[in-house]
Amino acid sequence: MKNKIIINKEFVLGTIEKDVWGSFIEHMGRAVYGGIYEPTHPLADETGFRKDVTETVRALSVPKIRYPGGNFLSGYDWRDGIGKDRPVRLDLAWGQLETNEVGLHEFCNWAEKTGAEVMMSVNMGTGTPKDAAQLVEYCNHEKGTALSELRRKNGREKPFGIKTWCIGNEMDGDWQICALTAEEYGRKAAETAKMMRRVDSNIELVVCGSSTPDLNTYPEWDRIVLQHTYDLVDYLSMHRYYTYPNDTQNVTDFLSSHTDFDAFIKTVVAAADYVKAYRRSKKRMKISVDEWNIWHTKPSPNGLDVHNDCNEERWTKGARRVENIYDLADALAFAGMACTLINNADRVKMGCLAQLVNVIAPIFTEVGGGLFRQTIYYPYQMAIQFAKGQALRTVVCGEKMESCYGDTEKVYTACAYDNGTYSLFAINKTSETQACDLDFQVLPARMIERIELSGGLHDYNTLQTPDKVIPKNVACDRGTKRIHTVELPAYSFTLIRFSEEK
Repeated sequence: MKNKIIINKEFVLGTIEKDVWGSFIEHMGRAVYGGIYEPTHPLADETGFRKDVTETVRALSVPKIRYPGGNFLSGYDWRDGIGKDRPVRLDLAWGQLETNEVGLHEFCNWAEKTGAEVMMSVNMGTGTPKDAAQLVEYCNHEKGTALSELRRKNGREKPFGIKTWCIGNEMDGDWQICALTAEEYGRKAAETAKMMRRVDSNIELVVCGSSTPDLNTYPEWDRIVLQHTYDLVDYLSMHRYYTYPNDTQNVTDFLSSHTDFDAFIKTVVAAADYVKAYRRSKKRMKISVDEWNIWHTKPSPNGLDVHNDCNEERWTKGARRVENIYDLADALAFAGMACTLINNADRVKMGCLAQLVNVIAPIFTEVGGGLFRQTIYYPYQMAIQFAKGQALRTVVCGEKMESCYGDTEKVYTACAYDNGTYSLFAINKTSETQACDLDFQVLPARMIERIELSGGLHDYNTLQTPDKVIPKNVACDRGTKRIHTVELPAYSFTLIRFSEEK
């Protein structure tokens, strides 16, 4: 049965903000030490950062990078990472040694080289509201106070001017250092937000929502926290990772993870809207999905070790942690999550792919050696480049298939419309070619580009075979018409671009 996909430029969901395609660097595993920073590497710059990594991130055009955590954040004192005499600490979150060679100044300077803004996070575990406010002062106040003058003494005369701030990380999780109840965190976050805004009224704040729907506090956590903070913050955060569900290797279930992701987003939005109604507020809370990705905690069907044991190389610097090597199936499930962010563009206004280098990341490096782009790099790259403008609600008419998340589409789509150009993202989640009629209902359109990511379902890239799974440009029918018939290869992610003809 042929699928019919309706694309109507009048079915606008919302504006796709560039900050949805941000990313994340945490002091975890080899994300920092042995990832972005490796002073002994042949390609290290004068500050110790790898130039090949910097250029790869810059070429991606990542708009915003969240830092420094993550679970690491809840035991971290930002003062350890400034000045000349820096202490070596035990990182209780990941069982590593933190030398503090890379801190606030180093990371912000590196981010500037990549062209990304910094999304700074403040410690709500062992940290206090006063610590958070003082960090804002150190970063953003121009001069004339003890902390702003300390920043200048440490080599940064002008303020960092950091706009976006996260108030803690996953404070509902019992894995978090000094985890809090919703009431405890809500009150603490409210007082923190007040103090931070009194230092700099121009910042925007993200409060911790439910870190996962798997906790029995969800979504009550979101309601309670927002009732304390609704008028003080700009975003409610949510985090979500996917692997093969139910301890199986059922690829249909895995590739249908987007169904659950969409339900999670909509439930968080509903909780926020309840508080809006309860408080008689006119403000519409925005959602920040500031951690999302595919995360396998044990080998997936490609059979590769993921280095998930936090006792491995304990109390060392840059130990291997959750270094997933992603295959095509991972890229397709990842693309489904990216499409879901587009399809919720009315409320999701910020996001961070977790993470950026080595740790569950699109960029993978070898200590002392080269780097390669993982399979998930390519849907991420296409989203950054082409998912902009207005998100359109696409309608897919076709056969459904069963998954552990309920009935789901065989072909999952999202569409962006920007200045007369459509970018249609389509995922074929089946082992068979899917024929589709693309129906542009308002005006005929001309196909101008088609890019496909396909191949063996469990093929992956390595340093030795970096181009085994890469997108390929496919010849396309450049005729102008209202209905275009296309065939999507089995297990594939396809980007098709059209120009509107008036």
